[in-house]
Amino acid sequence: MFYDKIPKISYFRVFGCKCFILNTKDNLDKFDSKSDEGIFVGYSMRSKAYRIFNKKTSSIEESLNVVFDENVYSDRLVNLDDDNDDIVNIDSEKLVTNDNSSLPRSFVEVRDHPHKNILGNISDNVRTRSQLDLFSCIAFTSMIEPKNIDEAIIDEFWLLAMQEELNQFTRNDVWDLVPRSKNISTIGTKWIFRNKLDEHGNVVRNKARLVAQGYSQEEGIDYDETYAPVARLESIRLLLAFACHMNFKLYQMDVKSAFLNGFIKEEVYVEQPPGFENEKFPNHVFKLKKALYGLKQAPRAWYERLRNFLINSGFNIGK
Repeated sequence: MFYDKIPKISYFRVFGCKCFILNTKDNLDKFDSKSDEGIFVGYSMRSKAYRIFNKKTSSIEESLNVVFDENVYSDRLVNLDDDNDDIVNIDSEKLVTNDNSSLPRSFVEVRDHPHKNILGNISDNVRTRSQLDLFSCIAFTSMIEPKNIDEAIIDEFWLLAMQEELNQFTRNDVWDLVPRSKNISTIGTKWIFRNKLDEHGNVVRNKARLVAQGYSQEEGIDYDETYAPVARLESIRLLLAFACHMNFKLYQMDVKSAFLNGFIKEEVYVEQPPGFENEKFPNHVFKLKKALYGLKQAPRAWYERLRNFLINSGFNIGK
């Protein structure tokens, strides 16, 4: 009224509508989604950005890179302020969309819920089913990646992770403990510690990997061929496109400790795992029957084992 101009209201959006916020924080791969689904909950007090509840991270974000779908509304509206978890009381008579049509009934939250029907402490925050699953995983994992074996050996969670890795060696019959000889060269071993993360960046598993120090191997003595063919990205794209066109169902399989299944032809001796030396034979070494992570010939050995199995199962190698 002061400037005799009609104000623009194109900036305003329907509260609680579905929206998609551009993901600019994560390192995305080629096939990853470039946006996260969210719920529009308001406007920023500091800038022209929108406030969005990100369903993926379960947090409030402010961004201008948002695409709205104002025809889809949230089934449940909750006050998403950081210091207030109370349910928002909404009068369905006052809620209208851009075309002046009433919002669906599922958009409205019933007010004055009887306290006697509430289970647990009313002051506690609500935990979703996915969060409960996450907490159960976190209870048995360590949040810290140790830098060396001295730090890992005093952490019970990493001890379990290392023992699980050695159990894979026993299950796959990877090596035999033999006396050390002066006529053979021995390759050292070391532990690699990594925390496995889920899509939200939460630690879900402690992974300890025993690897051989393959840089000390000499070509022609410790190994011959190292080349292992792998699928090209173009082949994977062609497979996915053909499967989509023919409506095929694809499954992805992860082989646990894959390299421990590959047989090696050379005689390779490695040191005992640091921190897990045999008390009766501390000076003995392990003679490998199968490949170990870090060996030059490990990828080739795994490929040959998998290839032979597939050929014996009736598959043919494509040209």
